[in-house]
Amino acid sequence: MGYHETIGNEAASLLEFVETGTTDSAEAPMEVPASAYLDPAYFAAEMEHIFHKLPILAGLSAEIPNPGDYKAFDLMGKPLLLTRKKTGEVAAMLNVCTHRGMIVAPEGHGNANRFSCPYHAWTFANDGKLLAVSDAQKFGTICKEDRGLTRLPCVEAGGIIWVVLTPGAEIDIEKHLGSMLADLDAYDLGKWHYCGSRQIKGANWKIAYDGYLEGYHFAAAHPETIHPRTMNNIMHFTAQGPHMRVGFPQVGIKESLGAVPRELWGENENHGYDFVRTIFPNVSIFFAPEITQVAQLMPGPTPEENTTNLLFIRREPPKDAEDQAAIEGMMNWLRDVVDKEDYGVGLKVQKGLSSGAIKSVVFGKNERGNQYFHKYVDYFVNQDPDGKPPVL
Repeated sequence: MGYHETIGNEAASLLEFVETGTTDSAEAPMEVPASAYLDPAYFAAEMEHIFHKLPILAGLSAEIPNPGDYKAFDLMGKPLLLTRKKTGEVAAMLNVCTHRGMIVAPEGHGNANRFSCPYHAWTFANDGKLLAVSDAQKFGTICKEDRGLTRLPCVEAGGIIWVVLTPGAEIDIEKHLGSMLADLDAYDLGKWHYCGSRQIKGANWKIAYDGYLEGYHFAAAHPETIHPRTMNNIMHFTAQGPHMRVGFPQVGIKESLGAVPRELWGENENHGYDFVRTIFPNVSIFFAPEITQVAQLMPGPTPEENTTNLLFIRREPPKDAEDQAAIEGMMNWLRDVVDKEDYGVGLKVQKGLSSGAIKSVVFGKNERGNQYFHKYVDYFVNQDPDGKPPVL
């Protein structure tokens, strides 16, 4: 079955749910202990077995499109440096000088063939190799090959730069993404234009992630923003390993799909229905008509916190100043919706759970995607060699 045929079938399922007043459902409600959002030991296990072992989104290809481009930033307490080498390949390394541990490149985006440490001026190539030690005769002899910036496993696929935060670890992005890679490739994101980013703070990373996985909250939490466009509490879930494509019907789905032949429904995204694509463990992607939002969730530094970078791309660069202003306005609007409505709710959920008022949260049959997500978190944390991956 082709990609657009698959999407068309999911659109048909959404239309059926609308017509029958139903939604994609699990067999029964499921409880998750409140401690999953609070316990420092569980959080440490998540960091060890999930965020330090799995490939995670570090950046978008569109952020560093040209040779010499770089991005320096903090990722869950680790200073990272992403670069695009002369060959066009990307590299990822810890942005830490191997002389005395100074941060080498300033935070942000830029273009440089080499980096000079601002403390003692040791110089590194943009692939991490140590090029020169300042005043080397007085410093003494060292092996430059042993003093390059610490490299991290890194690969570029689907228009995204993936990194494993453990030096020397293996990275098999095709195995990790499975058919989700074909989903990303269908959009050819590597050729899109990077518009900018916004950063917001939120509660435990799973509380934040939970909000991307269901539309049960649209009417109550988004009465003036999302709900006028999207129906409440009707979803379709497709699992691809631990990743998901979550479908939501628009208010006008019947009219939109009725206006095109059935065989073209799969090419009608954003016209009658939308998807949120989640890539385990820290990515949510929403292809909106005006701009695409890629949410990069970064847990910590405590179990009660996360920092989320909202990265924005679109197919074409701004046409003029007016178009650029419209892009800035849309990025601000999307940030405000997520920050004030979703993450604002999440912070209050965190406070409620921290009070000890309830011992568990419960996900209904309609919150099938949330159930699946939490089962996968447990699957990775428990590290049971005989355990089988969850099934949606």
